[in-house]
Amino acid sequence: MNGKMQEARPLIFSETKETLAAALEARGEKAFRATQILEWIYKKRVRSFDEMKNVPAATRAWLAETYDFMPAKLVAKSAQASDVTEKFLLQMRDGALVECVILRAPQEGTGEERSRKTVCISTQVGCAQGCKFCASGLAGWKRNLDAGEIMAQLMFVCWEGGDKGTRETGFTDFDNIVVMGMGEPLMNYDATMRALTIANAPWGLGVGARRITISTSGVVPKIHALAAEPMQFRLAISLHGATDEVRSQIMPVNRKFPLAQLIPAAKDFSEKHGRMITLEFILIENVNDTLEQARKLAEIARELHAHVNLIPYNTVEGLPWKRPSGNRQMQFLKILQERRVPATLRREKGHDIDAACGQLRLRNLDKEKTANAS
Repeated sequence: MNGKMQEARPLIFSETKETLAAALEARGEKAFRATQILEWIYKKRVRSFDEMKNVPAATRAWLAETYDFMPAKLVAKSAQASDVTEKFLLQMRDGALVECVILRAPQEGTGEERSRKTVCISTQVGCAQGCKFCASGLAGWKRNLDAGEIMAQLMFVCWEGGDKGTRETGFTDFDNIVVMGMGEPLMNYDATMRALTIANAPWGLGVGARRITISTSGVVPKIHALAAEPMQFRLAISLHGATDEVRSQIMPVNRKFPLAQLIPAAKDFSEKHGRMITLEFILIENVNDTLEQARKLAEIARELHAHVNLIPYNTVEGLPWKRPSGNRQMQFLKILQERRVPATLRREKGHDIDAACGQLRLRNLDKEKTANAS
């Protein structure tokens, strides 16, 4: 696999305006060509260098020799969920499989089904964090995605991901990006930041920084690094346990970065960016759904001035965990509300199509193993 990756031409989506201009200037081109090329890619959404009509033929030939334009190949697509969630399994050039998800929600007051569209993207092939309830790491960690491969997921959605328009009516777009798919984005920090810089840039996809959320399991040093970044991305922390005892039971990262380190890091980010962070809390029956956990969670949220996102567990085949009853979910939420913690009990998107991270990839890998064995 490494050999294939080294031989492959870089994806054009990995280039920033500055790096592309430098590459063009190195071969005697004017720097403004970079602006033209990026406009064709991100504004006009062409699918090949040949379509860039105001770019000289010699430059287009050089681009085709130097860069790859293929974003990602669709391997499988889930049936559309009852909540209009769609999940895609994409294959990178070396055969690696990653997932991205489109989540739709009505915009308040409109009653429209597709008013707000969020794309959830992956940053790694598999995951090394080992969270006990998650499907992403069940097949192990394979490698990091590069910036172009992270961007390729967004380009796939722009080109193929439903709600398609035309050049006259507008291309497929999205309102928000959440980096909550397969992998731990802060363990692939440089590639993730480069990709999000491209997604955010006015010469790129132009998605506002405050509409981009990075989710982490709690990699403390990288949270501090993110706090020092000038870009105003949002931060979500996958907490899932309000005490070290409970959190360490289901999240190995807590043994290295316990709450005594994680909470100050979250506070550092919040204070430097002036933004409310989100605490993600998957409710798992008889693990973290006790009312004592709710009270401890309220204390953490109040200290951080954070919003709590409660997510009933999405069942993963092969794992023993279950979601709590509806009554227990409401009791948990009530404790937070009584303590004036802003909280949402989020109905898991795509529950009826197994949309939790890693499930579609895992199912596909299982099919491949069965086919090879026979």
